Amino acid sequence: MTTIPPARVGMSIDQIDTPALVIDLEAYERNLDRMAGKLHGSPVRLRAHAKTHKCAIIARHQMARGAVGVCCQKVAEAEALIHAGVNNVLVSNQIVSPQKIARLVALAKQATVAVCVDHPANVRDLGRAAASADVRLPVLVEVDIGAGRCGTAPGQPTVDLARAIAAEPSLRFAGIQAYHGKAQHIYALADRRAAIEASVMLTRQTVGHLKAAGFNSPTVTGAGTGTYELELASGIYNELQAGSYVFMDVDYAKVEGSPHEFEHALFVLCQVMSRPTPDRAVVDAGLKAHSVDSGLPRVHGRPDIEFVGASDEHGTLKLRDPAAAPALGDLLRLIPGHCDPTVNLYDWYVCIRKNKVEALWPIIARGAIT
Repeated sequence: MTTIPPARVGMSIDQIDTPALVIDLEAYERNLDRMAGKLHGSPVRLRAHAKTHKCAIIARHQMARGAVGVCCQKVAEAEALIHAGVNNVLVSNQIVSPQKIARLVALAKQATVAVCVDHPANVRDLGRAAASADVRLPVLVEVDIGAGRCGTAPGQPTVDLARAIAAEPSLRFAGIQAYHGKAQHIYALADRRAAIEASVMLTRQTVGHLKAAGFNSPTVTGAGTGTYELELASGIYNELQAGSYVFMDVDYAKVEGSPHEFEHALFVLCQVMSRPTPDRAVVDAGLKAHSVDSGLPRVHGRPDIEFVGASDEHGTLKLRDPAAAPALGDLLRLIPGHCDPTVNLYDWYVCIRKNKVEALWPIIARGAIT
């Protein structure tokens, strides 16, 4: 059930109930514009990853700036976005259960929908379901280019799976997904570049194998916020899946290079609820308010305050300068360690401009894990 919004349009920031997930609209809009500017005039298109924001309003903002559509990881995410008017979605994942496949092909009657595969049995199941639904489903082969997660091996195994797709009358081979997720968070630029150079070589070789076998690859998709400029420059990718650039988080701030062009735009607004000692404060945002899988949040604009620990409903702060420490009831902005799972904890974005609430956006795909 969607919760009551923690604010109303027109409120000042100090009237927002906490903890709340807040977007700084000015930083957010600059992030959108920077990415659009990077791709302006290029044959490479953006397919922004909606698993970051789970919000149709943000998806529409990205598409208004030139994104061809969005991608997501779950059928339920695609359902929420399509039902809210987003008309071009790649499920950049494998969908294998009969129930989920039925839902997927039903969506393909409502919008442009594509999906990834890495196994011939999945191809057969998708083909049967698409035929029953009287749709022709675009299917991409996911290729493992170094992430060690899903995907076929590069080269001939990818060609074999493309042939399996082509043999299904209700499926269409739409290209390949070549995404190196682990490389996004290799902090050192030289090491990250080396990882992507290796993955680009495998991607290029695979496209060559496909071409030799008679398969055009209309889409070569992948990349993320940490590496998108490298794939953009490769000459082999024609679609980028960057997502976190809209918000940024603490972990991406550690990545050397192009991610630093984007600003922190997403915050957990919290309140000081306890001042038990001169060098310690406690805020009302703990593990249920932000994800710590990629590390603890950082207090925005306050290098004198360190977030040092979290329990279910409490966040503990170390105060390096007690003379400048926040008082009981003061508000602080926390930059999440990892934006994607933090977003999944909330029903609403509270959108602020110049410390006033300008809009409330529902996070319609929150909890969409099927």
